[in-house]
Amino acid sequence: MDEYSLNRELLDGVDKVLFSSQQIQTRVEELGSRISRDYVGKKPLLVGVLRGVVFFMVDLMRTIDIPLEVDFMSISSYSPESRNLGLVRVVKDLELSITGRHVLFVEDIIDTGMTLNHLLRTLKARQPASLEVCVLFDKGKNRQIEVPIKYKGFDIPDAFVVGYGLDYREGYRNLPFVATLNPQSIRSE
Repeated sequence: MDEYSLNRELLDGVDKVLFSSQQIQTRVEELGSRISRDYVGKKPLLVGVLRGVVFFMVDLMRTIDIPLEVDFMSISSYSPESRNLGLVRVVKDLELSITGRHVLFVEDIIDTGMTLNHLLRTLKARQPASLEVCVLFDKGKNRQIEVPIKYKGFDIPDAFVVGYGLDYREGYRNLPFVATLNPQSIRSE
């Protein structure tokens, strides 16, 4: 972490950097280039779930060189148990109609796949012309239900990770890299 001149308080609890800012930006550019080629003439609608995806979505949009639109959803779990089942409550729904649109669902990280599966079913019911998934970090080892991923940035180990939008108790999102947290920093709830 010597290469980063960040406040020591922000780095408190950070254990090991998994992906540097440069690695992330390079991969985001590759994904944006591929999406641009695949969606020529389709004006895709990029959809993300607030808040963690904002960093990735903004950087990804900057690398896509075709017309596009963007919209966001916000979700909340009913309880920890329901979250494990992929049951979520939509707190903020999309403002744009996706019927007949080419939708690219953008995720920062996919873990079990349960929540994403639920959201994809919800969106498919609205009859988009197409619905694909772009994820930056895939924690496939924990997958409980398979979800279709067309664009993937990195496979990530089964560890608690923070940075580049990923948080621990709303902290660490603004780290420019992705890192593991020191296990002593993670408190049981």
